Amino acid sequence: MKKSQLFAAEAFGTFLLVVGGPGTAVLVPSFEGKALMVSLAFGLSLLVAAYAIGPVSGCHINPAVTIGLVAAKKLDAALAPTYIVGQLLGGAVGGAAILGVAGGVKGGFTASASNFAVNGWNALSPGGFNFASMVIIEIVLTAVLVYVVLSTGHAKFSAGMGGLTAGATPALIHMISIPVDNTSVNPARSFAMAIFAGGDALSQLWAFVVFPVLGGVLGAMLYRFIND
Repeated sequence: MKKSQLFAAEAFGTFLLVVGGPGTAVLVPSFEGKALMVSLAFGLSLLVAAYAIGPVSGCHINPAVTIGLVAAKKLDAALAPTYIVGQLLGGAVGGAAILGVAGGVKGGFTASASNFAVNGWNALSPGGFNFASMVIIEIVLTAVLVYVVLSTGHAKFSAGMGGLTAGATPALIHMISIPVDNTSVNPARSFAMAIFAGGDALSQLWAFVVFPVLGGVLGAMLYRFIND
Protein backbone atom coordinates (compact mmCIF):
# COMPACT_ATOMS: atom_id res chain seq x y z
CA MET A 1 0.00 0.00 0.00
CA LYS A 2 1.06 3.59 -0.60
CA LYS A 3 1.80 5.71 2.45
CA SER A 4 -0.99 8.07 1.42
CA GLN A 5 -3.46 5.18 1.52
CA LEU A 6 -2.26 4.05 4.94
CA PHE A 7 -2.49 7.62 6.20
CA ALA A 8 -6.01 8.13 4.87
CA ALA A 9 -7.25 4.78 6.16
CA GLU A 10 -5.92 5.39 9.67
CA ALA A 11 -7.28 8.95 9.70
CA PHE A 12 -10.74 7.77 8.63
CA GLY A 13 -10.74 4.85 11.07
CA THR A 14 -9.72 7.01 14.01
CA PHE A 15 -12.32 9.61 13.04
CA LEU A 16 -14.95 6.85 13.10
CA LEU A 17 -13.75 5.60 16.49
CA VAL A 18 -13.86 9.07 18.06
CA VAL A 19 -17.27 9.95 16.65
CA GLY A 20 -18.66 6.58 17.69
CA GLY A 21 -17.14 6.29 21.17
CA PRO A 22 -16.62 9.72 22.73
CA GLY A 23 -19.42 11.00 20.49
CA THR A 24 -21.85 8.68 22.23
CA ALA A 25 -20.51 9.73 25.63
CA VAL A 26 -20.95 13.43 24.84
CA LEU A 27 -24.21 13.50 22.90
CA VAL A 28 -26.34 10.90 24.72
CA PRO A 29 -27.94 12.24 27.95
CA SER A 30 -26.92 10.55 31.20
CA PHE A 31 -28.99 7.58 32.33
CA GLU A 32 -28.45 4.46 34.38
CA GLY A 33 -26.48 2.10 32.24
CA LYS A 34 -24.92 4.74 30.00
CA ALA A 35 -21.43 3.40 30.72
CA LEU A 36 -22.46 0.08 29.18
CA MET A 37 -23.82 1.89 26.13
CA VAL A 38 -20.60 3.85 25.70
CA SER A 39 -18.53 0.68 26.09
CA LEU A 40 -20.53 -1.02 23.36
CA ALA A 41 -20.25 2.09 21.16
CA PHE A 42 -16.46 1.91 21.35
CA GLY A 43 -16.53 -1.79 20.56
CA LEU A 44 -18.92 -1.42 17.63
CA SER A 45 -16.92 1.51 16.25
CA LEU A 46 -13.73 -0.53 16.22
CA LEU A 47 -15.54 -3.54 14.79
CA VAL A 48 -16.91 -1.49 11.89
CA ALA A 49 -13.56 0.19 11.31
CA ALA A 50 -11.75 -3.15 11.36
CA TYR A 51 -13.79 -4.50 8.48
CA ALA A 52 -13.80 -1.17 6.63
CA ILE A 53 -10.09 -0.31 6.66
CA GLY A 54 -8.45 -3.46 7.99
CA PRO A 55 -7.56 -4.69 4.48
CA VAL A 56 -5.77 -1.39 3.83
CA SER A 57 -3.84 -0.54 7.00
CA GLY A 58 -4.63 -3.26 9.50
CA CYS A 59 -6.87 -0.82 11.40
CA HIS A 60 -4.55 0.22 14.21
CA ILE A 61 -6.36 3.57 14.81
CA ASN A 62 -4.31 3.87 17.99
CA PRO A 63 -0.68 5.01 18.39
CA ALA A 64 -0.15 2.52 21.23
CA VAL A 65 -1.16 -0.32 18.91
CA THR A 66 1.11 0.96 16.15
CA ILE A 67 4.08 1.23 18.51
CA GLY A 68 3.24 -2.17 19.97
CA LEU A 69 3.30 -3.74 16.51
CA VAL A 70 6.66 -2.12 15.83
CA ALA A 71 7.97 -3.54 19.12
CA ALA A 72 6.66 -6.97 18.12
CA LYS A 73 8.38 -6.62 14.74
CA LYS A 74 5.05 -6.86 12.92
CA LEU A 75 5.31 -3.37 11.38
CA ASP A 76 8.18 -1.53 9.74
CA ALA A 77 9.20 1.28 12.10
CA ALA A 78 9.55 3.62 9.12
CA LEU A 79 5.78 3.45 8.63
CA ALA A 80 4.91 4.33 12.22
CA PRO A 81 4.90 8.13 11.71
CA THR A 82 2.48 7.77 8.79
CA TYR A 83 0.11 5.76 10.96
CA ILE A 84 0.39 7.97 14.04
CA VAL A 85 0.00 11.32 12.28
CA GLY A 86 -3.03 9.96 10.44
CA GLN A 87 -4.52 8.77 13.73
CA LEU A 88 -3.99 12.11 15.45
CA LEU A 89 -5.44 14.06 12.55
CA GLY A 90 -8.46 11.79 12.20
CA GLY A 91 -9.08 11.92 15.93
CA ALA A 92 -8.89 15.72 15.97
CA VAL A 93 -11.38 15.99 13.11
CA GLY A 94 -13.67 13.60 14.98
CA GLY A 95 -13.43 15.71 18.14
CA ALA A 96 -14.22 18.84 16.12
CA ALA A 97 -17.26 17.14 14.58
CA ILE A 98 -18.58 16.17 18.02
CA LEU A 99 -18.06 19.70 19.29
CA GLY A 100 -19.87 21.09 16.26
CA VAL A 101 -22.90 18.89 16.85
CA ALA A 102 -22.93 19.40 20.63
CA GLY A 103 -22.82 23.17 20.15
CA GLY A 104 -26.29 23.06 18.63
CA VAL A 105 -27.99 21.91 21.82
CA LYS A 106 -30.50 24.19 23.49
CA GLY A 107 -28.72 26.33 26.06
CA GLY A 108 -25.37 25.99 24.33
CA PHE A 109 -22.36 23.79 24.95
CA THR A 110 -18.68 24.36 25.62
CA ALA A 111 -16.12 21.58 25.79
CA SER A 112 -14.25 23.24 28.65
CA ALA A 113 -17.30 23.54 30.91
CA SER A 114 -19.09 20.30 30.00
CA ASN A 115 -18.44 16.59 29.93
CA PHE A 116 -16.41 16.20 26.76
CA ALA A 117 -15.48 12.57 27.39
CA VAL A 118 -11.97 13.51 28.47
CA ASN A 119 -9.60 11.20 30.32
CA GLY A 120 -8.11 12.00 33.69
CA TRP A 121 -7.63 11.20 37.34
CA ASN A 122 -8.74 12.78 40.64
CA ALA A 123 -11.31 15.44 39.70
CA LEU A 124 -11.51 14.19 36.09
CA SER A 125 -12.03 10.57 37.11
CA PRO A 126 -15.72 9.54 36.98
CA GLY A 127 -15.20 7.49 40.14
CA GLY A 128 -12.67 9.76 41.84
CA PHE A 129 -9.71 7.42 41.28
CA ASN A 130 -6.17 8.69 41.80
CA PHE A 131 -3.07 8.83 39.61
CA ALA A 132 -1.79 5.39 40.63
CA SER A 133 -5.09 3.72 39.72
CA MET A 134 -4.98 5.40 36.33
CA VAL A 135 -1.41 4.27 35.66
CA ILE A 136 -2.19 0.64 36.48
CA ILE A 137 -5.38 0.51 34.44
CA GLU A 138 -3.85 2.15 31.37
CA ILE A 139 -0.73 -0.02 31.31
CA VAL A 140 -2.54 -3.29 31.99
CA LEU A 141 -5.49 -2.79 29.67
CA THR A 142 -3.44 -1.40 26.79
CA ALA A 143 -1.18 -4.43 27.12
CA VAL A 144 -4.27 -6.63 26.87
CA LEU A 145 -5.48 -4.72 23.82
CA VAL A 146 -2.18 -5.01 21.96
CA TYR A 147 -1.80 -8.68 22.87
CA VAL A 148 -5.26 -9.40 21.44
CA VAL A 149 -4.56 -7.38 18.28
CA LEU A 150 -1.36 -9.34 17.72
CA SER A 151 -3.20 -12.61 18.37
CA THR A 152 -5.75 -11.86 15.64
CA GLY A 153 -2.88 -11.71 13.15
CA HIS A 154 -1.59 -15.18 14.05
CA ALA A 155 -1.64 -17.70 11.23
CA LYS A 156 -3.87 -20.03 13.24
CA PHE A 157 -6.45 -17.33 13.98
CA SER A 158 -9.57 -17.29 11.82
CA ALA A 159 -9.25 -14.22 9.61
CA GLY A 160 -13.00 -13.58 9.51
CA MET A 161 -13.19 -13.37 13.32
CA GLY A 162 -10.54 -10.66 13.68
CA GLY A 163 -12.99 -7.77 13.53
CA LEU A 164 -15.35 -9.33 16.06
CA THR A 165 -12.51 -10.00 18.47
CA ALA A 166 -11.08 -6.53 17.96
CA GLY A 167 -14.52 -5.03 18.67
CA ALA A 168 -15.26 -7.13 21.75
CA THR A 169 -11.94 -6.29 23.39
CA PRO A 170 -12.35 -2.50 23.68
CA ALA A 171 -15.96 -3.00 24.79
CA LEU A 172 -14.73 -5.14 27.68
CA ILE A 173 -11.88 -2.74 28.43
CA HIS A 174 -14.29 0.20 28.67
CA MET A 175 -16.67 -1.71 30.94
CA ILE A 176 -13.77 -2.20 33.34
CA SER A 177 -12.13 1.20 33.21
CA ILE A 178 -14.66 3.95 32.47
CA PRO A 179 -15.12 4.55 36.24
CA VAL A 180 -11.35 4.86 36.71
CA ASP A 181 -10.26 7.41 34.10
CA ASN A 182 -12.96 7.36 31.40
CA THR A 183 -10.79 4.86 29.50
CA SER A 184 -8.06 5.90 27.15
CA VAL A 185 -5.80 2.97 26.08
CA ASN A 186 -5.43 5.16 22.99
CA PRO A 187 -3.43 8.41 22.88
CA ALA A 188 -5.24 9.57 19.73
CA ARG A 189 -8.63 9.25 21.43
CA SER A 190 -7.40 11.22 24.46
CA PHE A 191 -5.76 13.86 22.26
CA ALA A 192 -8.93 14.29 20.19
CA MET A 193 -10.96 15.41 23.21
CA ALA A 194 -8.35 17.15 25.38
CA ILE A 195 -7.32 19.67 22.71
CA PHE A 196 -10.87 21.05 22.70
CA ALA A 197 -11.59 20.73 26.43
CA GLY A 198 -8.30 22.35 27.53
CA GLY A 199 -7.66 22.94 31.24
CA ASP A 200 -6.87 19.89 33.37
CA ALA A 201 -7.70 17.54 30.51
CA LEU A 202 -4.92 19.06 28.44
CA SER A 203 -2.44 19.23 31.31
CA GLN A 204 -3.04 15.54 32.09
CA LEU A 205 -2.86 14.45 28.45
CA TRP A 206 0.81 13.45 28.70
CA ALA A 207 -0.12 10.53 30.94
CA PHE A 208 -2.50 9.16 28.32
CA VAL A 209 0.36 9.11 25.86
CA VAL A 210 3.07 7.68 28.11
CA PHE A 211 1.20 4.89 29.91
CA PRO A 212 -0.80 3.47 27.00
CA VAL A 213 2.43 3.35 24.96
CA LEU A 214 4.21 1.58 27.82
CA GLY A 215 1.29 -0.84 28.01
CA GLY A 216 1.41 -1.42 24.27
CA VAL A 217 5.10 -2.30 24.37
CA LEU A 218 4.50 -4.58 27.37
CA GLY A 219 1.70 -6.35 25.51
CA ALA A 220 3.98 -6.84 22.50
CA MET A 221 6.76 -8.26 24.67
CA LEU A 222 4.33 -10.64 26.36
CA TYR A 223 3.00 -11.79 22.99
CA ARG A 224 6.49 -12.48 21.69
CA PHE A 225 7.40 -14.38 24.86
CA ILE A 226 4.34 -16.62 24.63
CA ASN A 227 4.07 -17.06 20.86
CA ASP A 228 7.53 -16.71 19.30
